[in-house]
Amino acid sequence: MSDADNPIGLPFDPPGPGTWDQDPVHFPRPVTRYFQETHSPAFRRGTQDFARFYGMIMDGLQNSYVNGFNYRQVVPAPEAEIPERFQRAEQVFPQKLWREQLRDWDEKHKPASIAAHRAIQSVDPDSLSDADLATYLKRCGDHHSEMIAQHMRFTAGAVIPTGDFLAHVGEWTGLPHADLLELMRGASEVSAGGSGEMERLRNAFAADAAAREALASDGDPAAVLERLRSLPGEAGAAISGYLDLIGNRIVDGFDIAEPCALELPDALLRAIRAALADDERAAFDVDARTAEVRARVPAAQQAEFDELLGEARRNYRLRDERGVYSDIWASGLMRRAALAAGRRVAGRGRIADPVHMLDASLDEMCALVTGGNGPSADELAGRAAYRAAYTSKDVPAQLGPPPPPPPDLAALPPQAARVMRAISISLGHLFGSSETANEANVLYGLAASKGVYEGPARRVSGPNEFGRIAKGDVLITESTTEAFNILLPLLGAIVTDNGGLLSHAAIVSREYGIPGVVGTREATGRIADGVRVRVDGDSGEVTVLG
Repeated sequence: MSDADNPIGLPFDPPGPGTWDQDPVHFPRPVTRYFQETHSPAFRRGTQDFARFYGMIMDGLQNSYVNGFNYRQVVPAPEAEIPERFQRAEQVFPQKLWREQLRDWDEKHKPASIAAHRAIQSVDPDSLSDADLATYLKRCGDHHSEMIAQHMRFTAGAVIPTGDFLAHVGEWTGLPHADLLELMRGASEVSAGGSGEMERLRNAFAADAAAREALASDGDPAAVLERLRSLPGEAGAAISGYLDLIGNRIVDGFDIAEPCALELPDALLRAIRAALADDERAAFDVDARTAEVRARVPAAQQAEFDELLGEARRNYRLRDERGVYSDIWASGLMRRAALAAGRRVAGRGRIADPVHMLDASLDEMCALVTGGNGPSADELAGRAAYRAAYTSKDVPAQLGPPPPPPPDLAALPPQAARVMRAISISLGHLFGSSETANEANVLYGLAASKGVYEGPARRVSGPNEFGRIAKGDVLITESTTEAFNILLPLLGAIVTDNGGLLSHAAIVSREYGIPGVVGTREATGRIADGVRVRVDGDSGEVTVLG
């Protein structure tokens, strides 16, 4: 990259041998020091676990941060382990190993994670002594690290059945994968913001006219939420239960730099109102669509089609649940602790703004709280300003030499090849964007969720701007994560720069039933805030109407 193409002006050298690809889908902006040091080792550990569990010829993924930007690469499996990997791959499809992971998730890991989140959440960090707050910060950091590893550990269990379904049915029918992914609709309640707590909230407010009146009341949004918590009976208990579930989750991204739901009371309150309004969504008959696709499958493969679809739908919810109930919540709890530390240290005049504590490493946070040496106020303010100034578009998309050709699957044993084909398809649909050249007033992305919608574009560069979203807006953003799903009731459609048909923006728009076009590459730079746009989720086109 030339100096003219590098507005940051810092060297972007490969962090190690081989090719490194930037990940703008999950990390469209540079991340904090804390997140860099916490994420990379946990990410590596979790991806190693899934690669070994499924007998892959890769040893997971690793990432590294260059000037705060995330770069990743595939790590090949050690040669000495290849025979053992091949043996394991022989078990994957006959034994449906993803079912084992889903069972472990439902019976063990998900409930244990929720219990751990709630235990940490029950502590008021502002009430702790300096020494105890430093200990609490480390507790939150250790928990966050384990939840990142857990998120990644369940990745393959979430996507291998889907990738295998797409591989086979795509060959049998000739249908594009975007059409086949329609058959996943309704399989992931969490992707549309659903939960037992939300269902309880719906039922409680439907039966309580006074609660509905309180929900519609004017006033400061944070105060309205507190009044709702204090309502008598089931309505108050239901809103408290819901806010306790989602309030300390970050609402976009993965870094502690992103705000939690309770920090955005206006957007949160409007999203709750919209969710409880029970507006009509576009009807979609998944059974009828499934029958149409099945009719295109050769008769000899129709029974296998039924089995592949059933397995893909069974595990599909794991794609978003593994984040929502793992590191999305844990990241928010770490943020809460860091902000408490920031308020304390800012009160002593040691830093300029409590939020600047988020740009300290974990050791620096603890040192600042306990009166030890740490970065200056100017240093932390400078780190925060750097993160705010740049995006993934300002840095190279790839570091190191050109990538080698992908492995020849035909040279692998059949079951090992099948595993690698399934994971390769899924990862391709997670990170891949459209390659079609855009026009002056028409952008061409990937058709992630069917339907056509016209409305005002709301250009949002981060969660701090969610307060500008009005009901019916078209969200224009770099990318979204599963954390964003609680705000979906406000949106008429989603358009992103980055990501493919299995990116979180694609999944949530499909599951919620609103048009979605992802991977346009240039929407945030080409669509002005407030202009009217048409989002065609059937064709993948976004038209600026003016």
